[in-house]
Parts: sequence; C-alpha cells; structure tokens
Amino acid sequence: MSGIVYLNGEYLPADEARVPVLDRGFIFGDGVYEVIPAYNGKLFRLDEHLQRLENSLQATRIPSPFDREEWRAILEALVRKNGGGDQSVYLQVTRGIAAREHGFPEKVKPTVFIMCNPLQAVDDQVHDAGVCAITLEDSRWKHCDIKAITLLPNILLRQQAVDAGCTEAILVRDGLVTEGAASNVFMVRDGQIRTPPKSRQLLPGITRDLVVELARQHGLDCREQDIPVATLAEADEIWLTSSTKEILPVTQLDGRPVGDGRPGPVWARMFAIYQDYKQALREA
Repeated sequence: MSGIVYLNGEYLPADEARVPVLDRGFIFGDGVYEVIPAYNGKLFRLDEHLQRLENSLQATRIPSPFDREEWRAILEALVRKNGGGDQSVYLQVTRGIAAREHGFPEKVKPTVFIMCNPLQAVDDQVHDAGVCAITLEDSRWKHCDIKAITLLPNILLRQQAVDAGCTEAILVRDGLVTEGAASNVFMVRDGQIRTPPKSRQLLPGITRDLVVELARQHGLDCREQDIPVATLAEADEIWLTSSTKEILPVTQLDGRPVGDGRPGPVWARMFAIYQDYKQALREA
C-alpha cells in the first residue's frame, strides 16, 4: 500500500501508519466502514454515504468522531493529498483501544482510519460480455443493513463464487433474493426493473438507491419488491450494483444464460444514464 492515509488526526504515508493490536477492530471486528468513490477529485454522493455511516455508528453504539462538515474536510483533504482524480476512499471507524472484554469499554476514543486507492474503471470487455454469478444460501447474520467490518461470511460466500469461476454470489434467504456478497441485485422482466426492498437483510447501497432514483427520473418502471429466487430463472436481465463496480450485467447464472446471454437493452440504457450522471459530477 502506498500514498497518504489519515489516522486519528494525522495525514501520513501509509507505510508509517500503525494501529495497536488491542484495537477492538483487530480483536473483535468491532467497527464499521464506508467506501466512497471520488470522480475528478469530487466525492460521490457524500451526504448519502455519511448518513449511512452515521446509521451504522448509531446501530453499533460507537460515538461519531466528527460532524458532517468535519468529515467532508478530512475526506476532501485526503483526496487532494493523493492527487485527486478518480479515487476509491475507504473509511473505517472502530470502537477503539481497550482491554479484551466483550462488553463495551468506558471512555474509549474511536479509531479513525481512511485511505485512498486509484479507482479502476471496469474494463469495456466486461460490460460487453457480462459476468457470471451463482446463487447461494445467505448464511450471514441478521443485521446486514449495518456496514460492519466483520465481513468474514461475505468473504467466504464470495470465494465460493470465485471457486466456481464467477464474479459474484447472489444470496438467498427464505426463498427470497437479498443481495450479492458485495453488491446489490436488480432483475428485469418484460421491461420492469425490480430490486429487493430495504430491510435488515441487506445493505442499503448508495449506488442501488441512485439507480432506483435515476431509473424513475428517466421514465423506467423500477420497483422495490421481493424477488423470489425462482423468478431469477425467468429474468431477461440481472444486474449487480456497487460503488466501485457501478452497474454490472450478469449474463450467466448457475451455469445457464440470463436472457439471451448478453447484456440487455435496459441495462445499456441505465448504464448510459449512470455515466451521464458521473460526467456531470466531474464537470460540476
């Protein structure tokens, strides 16, 4: 890792950053995080990301170290120190450093760590061909709406997809699609776009919400409705959304083609709308 990071009030080279081993993030995975894209140095949907961060901090009872304007100043400064341009900003807050006890420690200061990495655009060949996914039983905990750093279940599920030669695992709980191991899920049938409604079973994705918003603004029929896993076999299109991958078309699911096995026309229109939105942010 290279570049400048932020750690507890300091901007310093990444290889000089140190966190004590008794930090509860290391011992317990007791913390939350956000990933925020920046395009041309401009943070993407920052208020929405900070609201989700505040929600996660509140749900885990970690006091927020900063207010909105303080977060904005720190993040914008870090992006500048790393050269601006297109960046992926990773922000993590843990409960802090304390003796190893399961109960919350008193009078402990949260640890704040932030780093930037160049944001790599998805290759055009991936958009042209689409990606492969598999369905798996959702074996994670019941608070998936919290963006917690305890991601081992997601990692294990994603690795099953990788082992199968696929990009993502689409997760299923009680017969209903929840989300991907590291993405939200959309399906298209007869021109209608559907995505699972928000609940504790899935992360309220910032990109997911923007896709819903943009689709409706441009007259597309987009609904937040349950998706029974059986209906995926009938889908004309399936998409995956995330802050860094944006909107990926799934063209193969569980070894079978989705629709005609190529990225569909609704995805192509939605992808173009999304790129226009990004370009307006770059030029603002």
